[in-house]
Amino acid sequence: MKNINPTQTAAWQALQKHFDEMKDVTIADLFAKDGDRFSKFSATFGDQMLVDYSKNRITEETLAKLQDLAKECDLAGAIKSMFSGEKINRTENRAVLHVALRNRSNTPILVDGKDVMPEVNAVLEKMKTFSEAIISGEWKGYTGKAITDVVNIGIGGSDLGPYMVTEALRPYKNHLNMHFVSNVDGTHIAEVLKKVNPETTLFLVASKTFTTQETMTNAH
Repeated sequence: MKNINPTQTAAWQALQKHFDEMKDVTIADLFAKDGDRFSKFSATFGDQMLVDYSKNRITEETLAKLQDLAKECDLAGAIKSMFSGEKINRTENRAVLHVALRNRSNTPILVDGKDVMPEVNAVLEKMKTFSEAIISGEWKGYTGKAITDVVNIGIGGSDLGPYMVTEALRPYKNHLNMHFVSNVDGTHIAEVLKKVNPETTLFLVASKTFTTQETMTNAH
């Protein structure tokens, strides 16, 4: 993957100039000038999801300049590198494999010449089996009682990811109560612990490396 600083590109300079031209334009102005603005700057996916970005200070020229920036930074090449398993995480020198977790087509994703999908599918199946055991009450707490509460301990994506899913799927909530602890301030976990029964609570420690100070402090 190419290492391109977007701020040093010609496209970025063009966007900066465009920003200066647009900064005093209001959303009301944009709608007044274009009666078809909503249809131009929105998209529907499968008649189930609407993405409306018409209420942003953008025009067709803005989108064109953003596309120029993507081309100049070789965004398409970066996407290809990510999906091919190239080690694009330069900080940790490893592949970025969340794409493998969402690869329901089961297309092979190679890392160092090895397809990681069999391992991914095996772990996802374990997660499904464990989750079903918790929900059904088959998996018990330490005194033999079924789980009623789940406390997720994490920070950053390990907190916001599960929280987002929980909020998005709230209409389908079952009997389990979800709690999230991310703040290293002891008050956060203390308040959560007041709400739960240790006999029927499952604690999940979510971390990629298990070296994050806030997460490990709360876990211990």
